[in-house]
Amino acid sequence: QVQLVESGGGLVQAGGSLRLSCAASGRTFSGYAMGWFRQAPGKEREFVAELKWSGGSTYYADSVKGRFTISRDNAKNMVYLQMNSLKSEDTAVYYCAADHRSRITGAPDYWGQGTQVTVSS
Repeated sequence: QVQLVESGGGLVQAGGSLRLSCAASGRTFSGYAMGWFRQAPGKEREFVAELKWSGGSTYYADSVKGRFTISRDNAKNMVYLQMNSLKSEDTAVYYCAADHRSRITGAPDYWGQGTQVTVSS
């Protein structure tokens, strides 16, 4: 059974930092694109960042470029999202996703359950 389990969300003041973690299990993710999405109240889910499980380029939404960093630890089957200089508009539920395609899409194969990030101004 494939599972993506997020952790690390919470309440932080504007300008602060959080690191989200995604524990991936249940299959081999080699060749998969791994990513983070978020969904704010009343808004559609949006792409945040992605990378390939096997390495290579990273991609970011313009709104988080320069502030967020996606990384992975293959040995631990973990994907991370380091979020710095957080803003109130970063408040959302953050989801980990895995897609067998070369680039992550809006309809990945697997989703995590989400973790809440709340940034107070």
